[in-house]
This record gives sequence, C-alpha cells and structure tokens, in this order.
Amino acid sequence: MSNNKNPIGWLVASGSPFEIGHAMGQQGRAAVHEHLIHADIWSKITGPHHAVTVTRLMQNTKSRFPEFYEELRGLAQGLGLPFQDVFAWNCRGDILASTPDGCTTIQSPGDIIRVSHNEDGLPFFRGHCFILDAKPQDSLGFRAFCYPGSLAGHTFGWNDAGLVQAVNNLRLQNTAPMVPRMVLGRAVLASATLQGAVNALTDDPKCGGFHMTLAQAGNPQLLSVEYGDGKASVVGVEARSGHANHALHLAAEGQIITQSSADRQSTAERLVTQADVSDLDILRDVSGPGLPIRRDAPNDPDHENTLATCQFTVSKTGIEWGIYGEKEGRATYQCEQEIA
Repeated sequence: MSNNKNPIGWLVASGSPFEIGHAMGQQGRAAVHEHLIHADIWSKITGPHHAVTVTRLMQNTKSRFPEFYEELRGLAQGLGLPFQDVFAWNCRGDILASTPDGCTTIQSPGDIIRVSHNEDGLPFFRGHCFILDAKPQDSLGFRAFCYPGSLAGHTFGWNDAGLVQAVNNLRLQNTAPMVPRMVLGRAVLASATLQGAVNALTDDPKCGGFHMTLAQAGNPQLLSVEYGDGKASVVGVEARSGHANHALHLAAEGQIITQSSADRQSTAERLVTQADVSDLDILRDVSGPGLPIRRDAPNDPDHENTLATCQFTVSKTGIEWGIYGEKEGRATYQCEQEIA
C-alpha cells in the first residue's frame, strides 16, 4: 500500500458495531459541525415534518439490521449529535427524491473485470472524507470510502471476501420507504458472496433509489443492480458501459434526471465505445458536450464535486485497487488483495 500526500484519510476501526460507528463519528465530527449541520440540506432532512417517516425507518432498521442500527448509534455518539438527526441524515435519499449524491461508474467486463468510479458529493467535504478500514468482531472486514456523518456502503468499497461495490444515486419520486437504502448498501459489505449481495438489495427494496455495480474475485459476472421503491432489476454487464444518476433498466416512472446526469450518461456512452480511451480517462473527462463527467465547478447545478476516483481490477484470485483524490497524479492509496 502507498499513501501520497492527499486529502483522503484512512481510519482503522475494530470491535463491535457501536465501536466502529463511534470511531467513524469521531473521525468526521469536526467537518460535520463545521459544515454539514449549517447546510440547508441538513435542515431539510432533519426537520420535524419527516419525523414519522424517520421513526418508521428507524424501527425497521433496529428490527431487521440490528448491527447496522448499532453502527448508526455509535456514529451519532461519536459525532456528538442527536441520534434521530444522524439517522435521518442517513435516510436522506429515502426522504427526498433529489439529494446532493452524484457519481459516475464505468463497468468493464471480461476475464479481468474493471469497476471504475467517480465519487461526487458535497464540495465542503473535500479534504474531510476517509477510507474506513473496518475489522468488525463478528463480520467480514471491509474498506469503504466514507463521508463524515454517513454510514459505509453507499459510495465504493470492497470486503475480505473479494466483493466490490460502486454506488450511484437514483432520484426516484413518490417512494414509500420502509428501510433506508444506505442500510441495504451497508449489508452488501457484509455479504460473503455475490449472490448474497444481490439478495440483500432485491429481497425487499422498499426504499429510495440506488444503482450498484457489483463484482467478486473468482466470479466471472459483472452485475448492474438498480433498486428502490419496492422494485429491483439485475442485469449482467456484457460490454463496457457507463452509469450516471438515473435508472437505465429499472421501471422508474417519474424519476428525476438532472442535466448533469443526462450529460454524463451521454458522454460516457460515447466514450466507452472508443478503445483508446481508458476507464480512468473517461472519469476524468471534462470535454463535454454539456456538463462534464469530472466535476470541479463551484457552481455545479447539482451542488456536487468529484471528491475521489477509484478503480478496481477484479480477477480470479483477487482485487487490485487504486484510489485517487485529484484529477492528475498517482493514486493516494493502492494495493493488491489476494483472496484465498
């Protein structure tokens, strides 16, 4: 592993779910208090008019996913904020159809699978995000990109079973959520098999919308999973493809497709057909036409910037990964992980 100077941190946390959540909260506490709780989006999510929905989601999470409920309790304590508010924040895409969670993924199938991803989020979190290197006492170890104040499993990550995920926001309207979409994403990181991960997302997805790219070392499948609003669609990726922030194969009537998502999707679909353009080149593209894939503008219309780029190379025997904090230069973190 290597670590150049870069604004992406690395947090090692072990122990019970509560202890891991608490460590995450302490890691992100300063950024959340400095930036997040003063933002309009925080007020919209944590306001009293969502209390009934948040209570229902909280009760269902405690019943169905007690370990992740405990992670969230620990997160709130580590942040020094009320649990109800922190839990609500982690339900933001279930409460509101449109939130500042972006991202673009390039999916490349073959004997060697590549999953490449731009993580786009709130610009004020630049320099405050971190990789959580989690070693739970009763579950699989995993690593995941984390925003201050948020549960792992809704960005990009990989676990000790060689399972890789990359997640894109879907803006589904008029959902009736029963469980947070981010909790289902966290369940993927606890899955020992690709099919187990798929099951976690498709068994009962009454939640806001996500798209997830999934692959696992030793498995030839590369999967595109769209889920939310009680529905799920699983498609095998057969050719190099791109995915932005709207559903492409899930029946999603009335979804919100922002101009940025439409433009990034169009550009990605054009560039993936050009063999001389690498996956990382696509994710760094600012040529357009329209709004760019790589997002650094202070006036981005979706209020998002690219905060990290990752590339996973998934083979029969393991994973090679690199994480980049800037558009140019070497990876901040890179390593090879063999799977027994």
